[in-house]
Amino acid sequence: MPPSLTSFTDDARIALDNLTDRASGLVNPTVRLGVTGLSRSGKTVFISSLVHNLLHGGRLPLFEPVQSGRVSAVRLEQQPDDAVPRFQYEDHIRALVKDRVWPDSTRAISELRITLDYQSASGWNRFFSPGRLSIDIVDYPGEWLLDLPLLGKDYRTFSEETIALASNGVRAELSQHWLGLTRGTDINAPADEMLARDLASSFADYLKACKSDERSLSTLPPGRFLLPGDLDGSPALTFAPLALPPEGRPEKGSLWAMMERRYEAYKSVVVKPFFREHFARLDRQIVLVDALQAINRGPEAVQDLERALTEVLACFRPGTSSWLSSLLGRRIDRVLVAATKADHLHHESHDRLDALTRRLVDRAIQRIGMAGAGIDVMALASVRATREATVKRDGHELPVIVGTPMEGETIAGERFDGSKKTAIFPGDLPADPERLFERIEAGDDVSLPDVNVVRFRPPQLEETGGGIKLSVPHIRLDRAMQFLFGDRLA
Repeated sequence: MPPSLTSFTDDARIALDNLTDRASGLVNPTVRLGVTGLSRSGKTVFISSLVHNLLHGGRLPLFEPVQSGRVSAVRLEQQPDDAVPRFQYEDHIRALVKDRVWPDSTRAISELRITLDYQSASGWNRFFSPGRLSIDIVDYPGEWLLDLPLLGKDYRTFSEETIALASNGVRAELSQHWLGLTRGTDINAPADEMLARDLASSFADYLKACKSDERSLSTLPPGRFLLPGDLDGSPALTFAPLALPPEGRPEKGSLWAMMERRYEAYKSVVVKPFFREHFARLDRQIVLVDALQAINRGPEAVQDLERALTEVLACFRPGTSSWLSSLLGRRIDRVLVAATKADHLHHESHDRLDALTRRLVDRAIQRIGMAGAGIDVMALASVRATREATVKRDGHELPVIVGTPMEGETIAGERFDGSKKTAIFPGDLPADPERLFERIEAGDDVSLPDVNVVRFRPPQLEETGGGIKLSVPHIRLDRAMQFLFGDRLA
């Protein structure tokens, strides 16, 4: 985040927090891992599975410290930040393993500390290092991350960009009521609390409609309009973009002036504290995206996902730091963008999901003129809810996935009760994502592949002879661990 987006006081507080963290890290080496994601990408499931696999000796062949036997113990410990809610791992893993339901999604920030005792691969490091690493997992909604670019935009710019975006494509239909209301509003009229509330409510309804499963759009700031929490009804959340006047500045005491003041308050009381107290203290970051859902919703949802990734990646500052800047101005030196729900595809399409997501990220990086160093992309499934099989049809073998659809899911006219298993052909992803994006950008009539996005229940875990349930199955979770903090256990 460019320094200009924060005040001198903010920078001083960030520097003090980082000095405190570094001093603590000399005694107890720690890496702060941010976990976020765009709508319904599975942040809670990712953290729960990561912790469960570490604690219960999961199959992690690509996580070198475990595979080589250098990790001797793993345990949960008290988190260092007493003012931050604890990530309720035990409740979430009980929902996954015992009840076989997906846990509730992230609605606020939370934190969890897991500590690994290990033997360094280097004799020199074994002499100087205590052989212990704490990973502070910071879980926060992706909507909060998409708010950070607002720090560099004034109210006029925010209004221009938001109204322009809402006026095109499927958003034009979803924003019809709000745009009609805002375009019929006299911005120079005296500030009116009831009108401000109506505008804010209509704007929030538009954002919620964009986020719905039927649309699955991703670029939806301000994020607290979707997750208001204890700010619901406050002036900082009672504003909306307004259509701009032809020229000149609206009068003091006008509706525009009130909306502008509240927009600035939103940045001051919501966005800046999150940036200063949490985001600016992160070392590593994973951003989860549901690329399959976007593909399933069509070209406009794919373009909006790319737009959101552009905004997201612009927030990060990948790269290494000098010893001084690492003390005073922490850098997120590794960012992983992970396409989730790879278990909804046959393994033959995993590379295609990876390639499609990588192309989205590459295009986002090009748009913001940022180097790609420190950024990786992969397809994964935090919890593997399906298994693969083949069925014969018309004399040919067809690859399918087998799982238990959630209660109420309907496939080919059959409504499932949550206990019956079924096999489905998951569909194919395009082999050439470059050609696909060229056609989308050119405005061609693009028919995206029909990918079956079925909601499956979490798997039923087998038990060992001692009655201990096995660790949660996954796809490439170990590879994600290796990228995000494997080097810190070298």
